[in-house]
Amino acid sequence: MSKNHCKFKVRDVVFESGTHIMGILNVTPDSFFEGSRARDVDSALARAKIMLRDGAEILDIGGQSTRPGCEKISAIEEMSRLIPVVEAVRAQFPSALISADTFYASVAEEAAKAGADMINDVSCFADENMAKTIAKHGLSVCVMHNRRRSENRDMFEDKIEGLTLAADKLLETGTPADKILLDGGIGFNLSREEDVELLVRYGELAEHFDHPFLMGASRKSFLGGRVEDRLPASLEAVKLAVKFGVLFVRVHDVAQSAQAIAAESKS
Repeated sequence: MSKNHCKFKVRDVVFESGTHIMGILNVTPDSFFEGSRARDVDSALARAKIMLRDGAEILDIGGQSTRPGCEKISAIEEMSRLIPVVEAVRAQFPSALISADTFYASVAEEAAKAGADMINDVSCFADENMAKTIAKHGLSVCVMHNRRRSENRDMFEDKIEGLTLAADKLLETGTPADKILLDGGIGFNLSREEDVELLVRYGELAEHFDHPFLMGASRKSFLGGRVEDRLPASLEAVKLAVKFGVLFVRVHDVAQSAQAIAAESKS
């Protein structure tokens, strides 16, 4: 399988080979994996410290759950959860690379002012002002394809079209190509069967683009069983990402994922 050798730049750090880790830091009361939740700023800082120690190269801080069936919260409420943590992490870990997980342009604006280096948007720019906000602040970005309400029966066609439009919009509004990371959206499809198909064919999707990819499969429901028991399957997904040349994996379990990447890279 051919590798995807595109560059991705966050602040002054350039990623262009291997598979790197984005650590999930949830400041939500309802994220699907209880072990990923931080109750307050202090617990978020403690979790951030551990993830950076264990090998996370980007911290992805989220203030809103996007699990299936979750209740959407307002931009103001998301801001109240997210911004204090971004500010605290930036102050405590000045060299850390921080991603703000939001689909609201207004939240992205405040996150940039608070010290975020990038935005992780799982909505493929449902907010029409998001791309402009990213360009305005010179942020890096990960944009994900969400297919949960799609009427296109061809999953790959849908994803190629949606991600192409999103990447083109970023380029047109002034974001450099090397600041764009794409996410195929495992867990955001029409069925478990589609999620499994996307996982095993992720390399094929990446080959359609001149931008690097992130894979986010960690502990998601398509892996089966209880969320507490999904670590082994999550690590198998990480190993697939390494095989496919995926540049980033977004994970809950940083230390174990780093070990899986190291082992798979040697095989």
